[in-house]
Amino acid sequence: MQGLEIIYEDHHLVAVNKPARVPTASEKSGDESLLEMVRRWNSERQVEGKKGYCVPIHFLDRPVSGVVLFALSSKAATRLNEQFRQRTIKKTYIAASTGRLAKQRDTLEHWLSKDHDENYSHVVSDKDPDAKKCVLHYSTRAVADSVTLLEVNPVTGRSHQIRAQLAAIGCPLVGDTKYGAECAWDGRVALHALSLNFTHPVGSRPMTLSAKIPEYWREIWPGSVLELQNLGARQ
Repeated sequence: MQGLEIIYEDHHLVAVNKPARVPTASEKSGDESLLEMVRRWNSERQVEGKKGYCVPIHFLDRPVSGVVLFALSSKAATRLNEQFRQRTIKKTYIAASTGRLAKQRDTLEHWLSKDHDENYSHVVSDKDPDAKKCVLHYSTRAVADSVTLLEVNPVTGRSHQIRAQLAAIGCPLVGDTKYGAECAWDGRVALHALSLNFTHPVGSRPMTLSAKIPEYWREIWPGSVLELQNLGARQ
């Protein structure tokens, strides 16, 4: 389907490279969501009259791009959701932050509270009744001018977690004016869900699914997007 970049598909799941500025699921704007696109794709390949099962296993913020996983059966959904609950799925992001981080690599721990009216996650005290603990690991991949390229591995999966935690240490993402960046980036933030490592819900084989970094990242990073992809994939 035009506009839908499928990374992997089988009878149990499909992974899609979500474009920035496309909501994962329906929202107040009424703009077409990634979920609607995937459900239409899934419906078109079914026997006539059948819609097919399709649910997202996780979500990305609207201005964020990268791999999103959908279950195509209730069994797959149950087993994949359990992997997320048990935190056995490894999520790797590539991020471009403003400024320089004090450490090349570190673990960040904060307590966040989500203001749903403002769609904003605040760093709060652990005594706050709405506080949820957030943990991520980051490592610096490269530095160019005022931009630092990071690999980020969130341990928890809170709303706006990476964006809020990096902003809390004075390094908001490029384009993320909601969390303190000086300049907008055409409705995008420099955060890309690069890969997911998980166990296939049927058959239990290990899976690694990766999403290509968008070409427009060249606007903020010197060199090629392939170089960015290689930096992000480097262990």
